[in-house]
Amino acid sequence: MTSTADVPNLTPNQINALVVLMVEARELTNNELKELAGFALTGADNAKLVKLGLVETDRSHRPFSHELTEEGWRVVRQLHAGAPPAKGGSATRSLLTLLANLHRSLDRLRLSHADFFKQAPVAPVPTAAPTSPDSATAPAATGPGAVGTGPGAVATEPGAVATEPGAVEALIRAAYHELARKPGGWVGLADLREHLGAQDRATVDAALRAMVGQDGVRIIPVANTKSLTARDRAAAVRIGDEENHTLAIGPA
Repeated sequence: MTSTADVPNLTPNQINALVVLMVEARELTNNELKELAGFALTGADNAKLVKLGLVETDRSHRPFSHELTEEGWRVVRQLHAGAPPAKGGSATRSLLTLLANLHRSLDRLRLSHADFFKQAPVAPVPTAAPTSPDSATAPAATGPGAVGTGPGAVATEPGAVATEPGAVEALIRAAYHELARKPGGWVGLADLREHLGAQDRATVDAALRAMVGQDGVRIIPVANTKSLTARDRAAAVRIGDEENHTLAIGPA
């Protein structure tokens, strides 16, 4: 349980800066901070957040830009547990009340702050690939080692290690659908990795991180960490600032 000692004493403006960086979940320039929140992170406020290790400030260009550190994410998740700043008015207290209820709701949903606020990647505009007579009549990949169906299917031998991102994602999705009890149900990454067999750990991790931005894909940590086994912890994939243990694909 987090105590007030775990949350440093911060001014209202420092709290506001941390919250804006959390909800945007990305690096922000001072110009963007001004546009979004009406202030820039400069002077003593910036110096204190950097000294506490909560924010990284890039001063190699102007305007300066800021991003939450791992410690910054930890503190901003727990701001509601600290005492309100002495000079904080009703707006700051209201914000802390909102953060407390956000924390409670995300805990109930077993959803991390980083996953909730993550920026969705911009999907590239698909372009039609040139076709040739040979490709137009290419036979579909079939058999137990085939991933997908039709001319675009990826054929792999049973037990073969996939290296292409598309093939790895297809294997992950196929494994998930075999393990999930229902569409959108949760599957532990430990079970998923076991089902994938000899697939390269780093390649699978990269595919999982890429899938997080896709519709219907949720990869989150287990809220009750005491329930995790050594096997669960070893199978976790790090996304943002958190270790994640379960995967769901489909409607929530």
